[in-house]
Amino acid sequence: MRESGILFPVFSIPSRFGIGTFSREAYEFVDFLHGAAQGYWQILPVGPTGYGNSPYQPFSAFAGNPYFISLEDLIEEGLLTWDECNGEDFGNDETRVDYGAMYENRDKLLKAAHERFKEAGKEDKELKAFIKREEGWLKDYALFTAIKKEQNGAPWYEWEDDLKKRKAAALFGAGKKLKDEIDFVYFKQYEFDKQWRKLRKYANDKNVKIIGDLPFYVSLDSADCWANPDVFLMDKDLNPKVVAGCAPDAFSRTGQLWGNPIYDWKGLAGSGYDWWVKRIKRNYEFYDVIRIDHF
Repeated sequence: MRESGILFPVFSIPSRFGIGTFSREAYEFVDFLHGAAQGYWQILPVGPTGYGNSPYQPFSAFAGNPYFISLEDLIEEGLLTWDECNGEDFGNDETRVDYGAMYENRDKLLKAAHERFKEAGKEDKELKAFIKREEGWLKDYALFTAIKKEQNGAPWYEWEDDLKKRKAAALFGAGKKLKDEIDFVYFKQYEFDKQWRKLRKYANDKNVKIIGDLPFYVSLDSADCWANPDVFLMDKDLNPKVVAGCAPDAFSRTGQLWGNPIYDWKGLAGSGYDWWVKRIKRNYEFYDVIRIDHF
């Protein structure tokens, strides 16, 4: 059976706060799709972006992008005010995302929301249940993010050896020292997850399915590589033995060097491809249909 839909990245949704989010405008787009008899909404990867802000080079193959958290929803929850949100600088051009302004200012608001969340003890059971449900990837991602912030954004392979190689004492010390930042990461992922599930259910109830891209490779500077070096072809110093790219073609006369680490398929086979199975399962929490992309 032939069906149709529209590709519309989340970050392209109209927004007064600098970038498209899971706000009212996202629900209005679902209504538009339903009214136009379109059965699919295709989006780009929704992971937390790093340098260059490419959705195909996220810091995690499992986490969500906090930029997509709807500030309007946080206002409705009593965690933020309109004055606070309208008072931040998200750039001067509403047709373009100013990622510099987003990086500087979005976390200020989310941190204020987190503080109020803690003070009120709001939905504490739900947050704890979320952390327990997703702990297989969430705890490593939160620690990775907190250490990375403390290290002024340095990639994990430039951290001191004990952190780079995940020595137990170093991880314990970092976890204790950076607890507040780790809790903040938990909160952001909880809000992303809650808001996205709500939007996806709304879409499904309108007979609209979500198609999401799953980039085949992950970024070298990611929680995935740091926490699971055995999944990739790495040497004893945790440098990639080989990296991804493609041969010369119509797009590039000299070929392309992407730099993504290559999977250790023999090693993965021994675990029943456990990491990949978990990744696919997590993506089906985001999407109804997965498109595996070559990058």
